[in-house]
Amino acid sequence: MTILDGKKLSDKIRENVKKEVIELQKNGTTPGLAVVLVGNDPASAAYVNMKSKACKEAGIYSIAHEMPDTISQENILEIIKMMNQNQNIDGILVQLPLPKHIDTTAILEAIDPNKDVDGFHPYNVGRVVAGLDGFIPATPYGVMELLKEYEIDPKGKNVCVVGASNIVGKPMATLLLNANATVDICHIYTKDLKAHTLNADIICVGVGVVNLIKEDMVKDGAIIIDIGINRLESGKLVGDVDFEKVASKCSYITPVPGGVGPMTIAMLLENTIKSAKNRKQKA
Repeated sequence: MTILDGKKLSDKIRENVKKEVIELQKNGTTPGLAVVLVGNDPASAAYVNMKSKACKEAGIYSIAHEMPDTISQENILEIIKMMNQNQNIDGILVQLPLPKHIDTTAILEAIDPNKDVDGFHPYNVGRVVAGLDGFIPATPYGVMELLKEYEIDPKGKNVCVVGASNIVGKPMATLLLNANATVDICHIYTKDLKAHTLNADIICVGVGVVNLIKEDMVKDGAIIIDIGINRLESGKLVGDVDFEKVASKCSYITPVPGGVGPMTIAMLLENTIKSAKNRKQKA
């Protein structure tokens, strides 16, 4: 069993991003990322702080627009419009989830697709589905880079993606399909999850359920990508896989923490650099 070390790879990517920022700055371009945080959800605030810190370390200019959860949708749209027009901002991301009175789709669609470094705008979703160049959502993008680093080729493999969210599950399935895998998507209404996971050479799971994937649901030699993140009452972070019992059956497995999580931040920086390069080419 080999651990897929996302921390090690993300450090490598972030070092490379730092070098690319220096090169861009030599030509008068400093990449910029703007984050919108609505409300005071502790997990969301922690993610925003992590992103801001990562930007600072890489030399990327970053700004966080923090707003109360009572803010109107119109006010958020005005701020996004302002950032769309700001020449110094290459990436705009809205930290999800948003308060219930806000139409998340309307907010995401208001972001300029050329600055949509989260890859959630329908324009970029469509380009990724069609196998065209576009911004790929950071978490699935990170998973694909991790597979590539360990020379795991999804081509011809049976893959089970557990979770069908727009942020992780659907784009994950799309990227694997584009890589010529045979993809099975499971979700809350799937009748017999075990039947699907037992047939899989690769299992990607990200639904936020502790120990959802158990030892008897995984065939020998399977590759496990645990995208879930859950905090136990003890404060310990765990994924969606019963790691201790499942790991011994696997050929490869991602740990939580230290697997997919660090890759998400790294690929967000990568997308911001990509946007900055696009801006420089258009200038």
